Amino acid sequence: MAGSDHILRASDRSSSGDALRDWLAATARDEGFTSIAIGPASLPDYAASGLDDFLSDGFQGDMDWLDETAPRRRAPTNMWSGAKTAIICTMNYGPDHDPMDNLAHKSAGNISVYARGKDYHEVIKGRLKQLASRLVAKTGAEVKVFVDTAPLMEKPLAAMAGVGWQGKHTNLVSRKAGSWLFLGTILTTAELPHDSQGDDHCGSCRACLDVCPTNAFPAPYRLDASKCISYLTIEHKGHIPADFRQAIGNRIFGCDDCLAVCPWNKYAAKASEAKLAARAETSLPPLADLLILDDAEFRTRFAGTPVRRAGYDRFMRNVLIAAGNSNDDTLIPLIEAHLTAASPLMRAMAVWALGQYQGKAQSFAALRAQHQPAEQDPAVGDEWDRARR
Repeated sequence: MAGSDHILRASDRSSSGDALRDWLAATARDEGFTSIAIGPASLPDYAASGLDDFLSDGFQGDMDWLDETAPRRRAPTNMWSGAKTAIICTMNYGPDHDPMDNLAHKSAGNISVYARGKDYHEVIKGRLKQLASRLVAKTGAEVKVFVDTAPLMEKPLAAMAGVGWQGKHTNLVSRKAGSWLFLGTILTTAELPHDSQGDDHCGSCRACLDVCPTNAFPAPYRLDASKCISYLTIEHKGHIPADFRQAIGNRIFGCDDCLAVCPWNKYAAKASEAKLAARAETSLPPLADLLILDDAEFRTRFAGTPVRRAGYDRFMRNVLIAAGNSNDDTLIPLIEAHLTAASPLMRAMAVWALGQYQGKAQSFAALRAQHQPAEQDPAVGDEWDRARR
């Protein structure tokens, strides 16, 4: 978006800058945001060095786009040289229950809290565009909006603006909203007074590190994404390594554990504030219902939610892992039906899941004799061999 040449300058920062900030905060609330924070369109040196360390250690897994976009990601002005100010808009999506309770429902699929409602990318981008348009009309400043899809390191940018701090789990933590925060960013040519940078209030707490089912944190403030259940169930395109499958439990899309245990959540904004509500069908769907979905039914059921992002084959791979972990004998015939699936991701996890029931599925040897000789995919063949042991 672009406006006229009338841009708020540094000399206007006193009364007019404060008045504009107050107007922005009120207008953001009108658009459904919880709060705003304003900071520089720049990042501290540690953000770029942390990105370089993350990539050099291979923590990105097969997210090749992180390597490809790293030069632009190191600084907001690498994407837009005219950017002067970052306006960070937040929305609290905190649940009305303890998400850890969902892990006990082993015959149901546990979907990450953020993905149970409408796709936040679309919802927040629409509201950001409305707010940005009103800013352009008021100041003539140029603006660009971002919601977690461009190569912009929004979490350290938000910390610089005073939203909160990046906790030991590497996610942003706010004293007002805990760990449950959506972020939207407006970069602008307007020069606005900055809020104070957020201080780190993690202290000696290790709750988020210790709860991780796959030990994805090699050290505080460092995440090996290739071991993270959110990465494995959403971003990872291939077979999920055997070492992580039992740890996944019933998590079929994402993982909330490190967020859910953060003690700052008890101070989180209450349900009366703006939030994206969960849809009933994405709260705790029975695995029996999910195992019978075909591609078209999957697309229909999860239309408009982030779950669609995984795609049918990867989603069913995750569901089959959850079914193998459920210890629910009624799911055995539904798992068997996927031994002939078109996708090797699904066939392999059907084999693995049935292998978890070998003491109960008396026909397992017969199923192997029936299906393994005709199997053309080496990874699926390996699953049959591992299940034999």
